[in-house]
Order: sequence, then C-alpha cells, then structure tokens
Amino acid sequence: MRRAQVYRWQLPMDAGVVLRERRLKTREGLYLCLSDGNREGWGEISPLPGFSHETRDEAEISLLAWVERWLQGAETLPEMPSVAFGISCAQAELAGNLPERADYRAVPLCTGDPDELVLQLAKMSGEKVAKVKVGLYEAVRDGMVVNLLLEAVPELKLRLDANRAWTPQKAQQFAKYVHPEHRGRIAFLEEPCRTRADSLAFARDTGIAIAWDESLREADFAFVAEAGVKAVVIKPTLTGALEKVCHQVQVAHALGMTAVISSSIESSLGLTQLARIAAWLTPQTIPGLDTLSLMQAQQVRRWPGSALPCLDIASLEPLR
Repeated sequence: MRRAQVYRWQLPMDAGVVLRERRLKTREGLYLCLSDGNREGWGEISPLPGFSHETRDEAEISLLAWVERWLQGAETLPEMPSVAFGISCAQAELAGNLPERADYRAVPLCTGDPDELVLQLAKMSGEKVAKVKVGLYEAVRDGMVVNLLLEAVPELKLRLDANRAWTPQKAQQFAKYVHPEHRGRIAFLEEPCRTRADSLAFARDTGIAIAWDESLREADFAFVAEAGVKAVVIKPTLTGALEKVCHQVQVAHALGMTAVISSSIESSLGLTQLARIAAWLTPQTIPGLDTLSLMQAQQVRRWPGSALPCLDIASLEPLR
C-alpha cells in the first residue's frame, strides 16, 4: 500500500553566505518520504534562492498536489526542476534503483583566504583539486590569487567559477595575471563572461578551458563539442528529474567532456544522495559537493566525517 509523508524544514546558515548579492541566513526546503509495503524512499526538494525559478512555497504546492496523484497510482512528474528531482530520488530509492555506493570526496572551496586553502591542500592525499570563486573581487586580484595557488602547490588543479561576472575586458585582466605555464592546470573556469560567445572567445584567446553551468538551463542551449569547452557542471536541483541528469551526463561524456555533479547547497540528506549519484554516473570525477560547511547543522542523514550536529526527523514540520 502506498504512503507518503511531506516535511518542511529550515536550517541556519553560516553568516557569510551571499548568493547573487543576497545574504542567505537560512536554507529551507521540503523532504518527501514515499513508502510502499516495507520499502521506503526519500527525496529533497530545496529550490535555491536566486537560481531556481520556483520558490519554496510554489514547490510545496506542486509537491503536495503530486503526492495526492501518486497515492492514486499516477507517476508523471511535475515540471518544476527541484520538485521533479526530489521526487525522482525518492522514487529511485523506493525502487532500489539508486546505488548505495557514494563518492564523499570533497573539492575544497576557497571564497576568501588562499593561505587557508593551501593548508587544506597540504592535508589532502591523492589528487589535489580545489575550487575558487572568482568574480567577487577585482579581476586582477583574482588572477593574482589563482596564480599564487598554482605556484604554491605544483600538483594542484583548480576549478574556477565566475558566475558570468566579467565583461570580456575584465576576463582578460584576470588571465593576464595567470602565467601561461600555469593555465593548463586550470581544469576549467565556469562561465567567465555574461554571454556564451564572449566566454568561448576568452577560452580561444587565453587557452584557459571553460565549463558551462548556467547555460545548461537556458532554452537555446545545445550540447555540442566546442573548442575550449572541457566540462559541464550539472546541478540536479536546478536541472530536474534524475532521468534528465543521467541524459546530460551521457551526452557530455559522448562529446568527450567532463561532467561534474554539483551542489545547490542542499542539506546533508540531499548531499548524501548527490554523492551516490556522482559515484554512479561520474565515478572518475570528484563531485562539487563541499557546501555542508556553509550550514550550522546536518539533518536526517549524516555526511561522513562531519562534526556538525545532526537533527532527526522529530525536528521536521510534517505537512501531511
């Protein structure tokens, strides 16, 4: 017999988290728990403010309406990406189709002090990969910091994310301060410029590889092999159903591109599912899931090795 439970939740964030010039004081979302006989599956629905088109309230209305249809036997998913993804994860767990093996490797994220990142990297074993947010300060400063990191850690590969912050001129200022011999160790720079054409020109002119992120969610985007484009960064909460995530990974791999499963600042429950999806779909690539440190607590499921307290189901607000 089918049963479903929906929960609303809210977690306090680190005081310094800013998304698109908005300070994010709390992260809020929904959990869906589906049951059928002795089987159970969970999913997280947490639209990301400033990035998702739907709000949490809109997602809640869509989710509750879907639950009523599902209890009557319907399976068609809603169109809202965060809702479709969370439901599809719960369905995959319920059916036993989401592998348990997970990739809990983390790419450390640097948003401020580069010296702190160097210390983190010194403790890492195996492949040394880190991510740096650029575009938050002056492009010249960003270029100097990236060059410093690449000089300080010779085996380091960097993933950079500009979130379309730069004009072509600013992007060139950044590149000017990264020595040409270091540029090959930039695994990719996500969306350096405000248009795809300018980003492609930047890659061609500088030899710095780029990756698509926001572009994947635009109506006119098509997966094609383009010079200088080495990767796609797939954020499932912003993408949609698990089936769509699988398709995007497969198409990217077929074109010889790296596909990176990346966080939209989900809770620990959602992050552990993303770690399982990454181990399943992109086993050779370290996922971009190092966002739990931005929160002040875990919830329902623990991320291995995290010292943050973990809240249980009793902390959630049941909606049905």
